[in-house]
Amino acid sequence: MEREVEELREYFCAGKTREASWRKQQLKGLLKFVKEREEDILKALKLDIGKHPVEAFRDEVGTLIKDINIALDNFDKWMSGKKIKLPLAAYRTSAKLVAEPLGVVLIISSWNFPFGLALEPLIGAIAAGCTAVIKPSELSPASSALLAKAIPAYVDPEAVKVIQGGIDVCGQLLLCKWDKIFFTGSSLVGRIVMAAAAKHLTPVVLELGGKCPCIVDSISNSWLTEIIIKRLLGGKFGICSGQVCIGVDYILVERKQCSNLVELLKAGIKRSLGEYPEEFVARIVNIHHFRRLTGLLDEFGVKQSVVYGGRFDENKLFIEPTILVDPPLDAEIMTGEIFGPLLPIITVDKIEDSINFINSRPKALAIYCFTSNNKFMQRITSETSSGSLMFNDTIVQYAADTVPFGGVGESGFGRYHGKFSFDTFSHEKAVLKRALFPDFWFRYPPWTNKKLELLRAAFAFKYFNVLLVALGMKKAKKIPTNI
Repeated sequence: MEREVEELREYFCAGKTREASWRKQQLKGLLKFVKEREEDILKALKLDIGKHPVEAFRDEVGTLIKDINIALDNFDKWMSGKKIKLPLAAYRTSAKLVAEPLGVVLIISSWNFPFGLALEPLIGAIAAGCTAVIKPSELSPASSALLAKAIPAYVDPEAVKVIQGGIDVCGQLLLCKWDKIFFTGSSLVGRIVMAAAAKHLTPVVLELGGKCPCIVDSISNSWLTEIIIKRLLGGKFGICSGQVCIGVDYILVERKQCSNLVELLKAGIKRSLGEYPEEFVARIVNIHHFRRLTGLLDEFGVKQSVVYGGRFDENKLFIEPTILVDPPLDAEIMTGEIFGPLLPIITVDKIEDSINFINSRPKALAIYCFTSNNKFMQRITSETSSGSLMFNDTIVQYAADTVPFGGVGESGFGRYHGKFSFDTFSHEKAVLKRALFPDFWFRYPPWTNKKLELLRAAFAFKYFNVLLVALGMKKAKKIPTNI
């Protein structure tokens, strides 16, 4: 394994990946893979997690096609240097920021979006000119095997390697020296990744998760409310059966609005998923996570709070969309990330209390809020902190390549998507070029009162004062001697 990483470093040092033509060729290869192997990708996702083909295309295939095309369309602009303005003290100096590739990077992806979370960071790494190792999750074996088998046929195998394996393989990879590590997964493993990276002072991107709250302001039985319910349910049950870091984790609503909201959610679930929701929602990834989720319902005081659903089938790894009202706040379902189709509703006396509730807990990857109250929107914006904040919809921020995606605090750090992915795997190097004439003699010792005044004027952008002091038309202050 160390030899494979060393081969990637040798290839990077040879300079091939710095060529714009090489980078474009690899991006086109990735695009060809996603398009040509679409059916295989959809089959693998069905095998690994039971994703419906439409959901799989929406969340992985279609998203990747969009992101690769965006990179190809904007690649030349991303690579071009940015001119920088300089102060008078740097007169007759030009400066620009030049993006240079970081080097050899490690991408550790997750099982819930095994193609998207592996290949979207790779798009940025390739566009930036890096070589990379992808470590797909062992919990999505069909998808992992497809990546390992197919990727070398579509992109340069000397620059991109897919290494399969479990925890032991991941541990061995973390012992190697990398120029950046990009990890998507739990905060528990994120801490292990960060500790390993610290040994080599390797920068990391940690895309973690947490409990993403959704505030629901006053609602009524109108067609607008139907849209709210669809979007809310889509952000919980309509994406990987709730097994997603940016999914709605719990709802905050006023106590007087709760019963109405519950009835609307029940009707919305039946309307969108029908009598047999297992046909449309992804299954739980494995028996371990299945029992973890059902165990959340068995905790004291939790099962009594279930108002809808709760049915499950261990043989099919299926858990019915389940709604709970006011489970104990110290129960695990309210202290840890749920990552499944269980939706607690927490009631508050007035909707403004939701701000204090959110701030009493670790910072979320995303906060969602359905409201038409602009003052309330402003309060949430200014008084809460999260990786992203979305009003009147859910999940959409993930698909927007022009805004960065990432966490804050315990929900992670670092960001990607669109140009932000390119920036993540690049170093913006300052490149300056200066003329040899004129040379400002007052930069150098021996120090005098006149030189001090010239420096004061130069750093304060006062052209006229520089001229006055230089011509002896302005008296210089004495240099302090008591410092």
